[in-house]
Parts: sequence; structure tokens; C-alpha cells
Amino acid sequence: MDRGQNSGGLMSSAGLVRYFDSEDSNAIRIDPKSVIAFGVLIGLLVQLLTFVS
Repeated sequence: MDRGQNSGGLMSSAGLVRYFDSEDSNAIRIDPKSVIAFGVLIGLLVQLLTFVS
């Protein structure tokens, strides 16, 4: 009985691993440093606009 339950779990997780492991050549690729820099710039802009108003 345990063998049947484990087999189903492995089959369902194998599809997720294959899905997340594949790389799409059409996907947008953004460097994590660029995302952090953009967030910092937006934060500074908000602080500046708050100070001016």
C-alpha cells in the first residue's frame, strides 16, 4: 500500500521538476542587481517627491 502512494507522489513531483528546470529561450531575462538598483532608484524618487511636497 505504501509503494502505491509513494509512486504517485514521485510522478507528480517529476513533472514540476521538469517544468521548472526547462529554460525558455523567449523568456525575459533580468539581472537581479538591475532589479535591486531599480527598486532603490524608485525609493529615492519617492523620498525626494515626499520631501519636495
